Amino acid sequence: MSDSQSRLRLFRIVGCVLLLAGVAVFAIRLQHAGPYAVPGGGNLRAGVLALVLGGWLASGLLPSQPLAKALRWAALAMSPVVFFFALYATLAELEEVVTLRAVDSNGEDANLRLWIVDYDGASWVRMPRSKADEHGLSDTRAELLRAGEDRCVRVTEMSDPEIVATIQSLAFEKYRVMQLATALGIFSGEPDPNQVVLKFEPCSRG
Repeated sequence: MSDSQSRLRLFRIVGCVLLLAGVAVFAIRLQHAGPYAVPGGGNLRAGVLALVLGGWLASGLLPSQPLAKALRWAALAMSPVVFFFALYATLAELEEVVTLRAVDSNGEDANLRLWIVDYDGASWVRMPRSKADEHGLSDTRAELLRAGEDRCVRVTEMSDPEIVATIQSLAFEKYRVMQLATALGIFSGEPDPNQVVLKFEPCSRG
């Protein structure tokens, strides 16, 4: 096998892996009950970039001009990073994820995808304080989609270090992806002072 054929084979293998990773970002969400949750933000970018780069590398349409060669090798160098983010976007949806319907600071609807735990008769999520402030989640009502059912919840923000640490510990016990990310150093094992927890309780009737 010639060098050019070996390189083409390498590009195609990497391209196929990226294509699978890109498809997985979108397909994993089909396992959750209820309306399909379209990826957003970094997850969407990771999925689309994996599909675009993967499709290009796997197609074999690789012209030989110097610029095209440089672009091919640049795409190959980017592949591990793109694959990592696409893989994380997939794994983050592997276990229970809920959707909190909120409104951002620009008045636009936002569907926040969150990990959730149950504790002391309520449901809880963690998020950066800035994100909670941006979406007006201090003390309000919101719609929570969980297990395919929408429900009205009363949202209470708490920043007490003890309760934040408790919810983080429960999330760590529940989510294997969080355990893996912590082991890899992506997440800190210690509570972040910039994190808050949101307590969800059923809305009062009447």
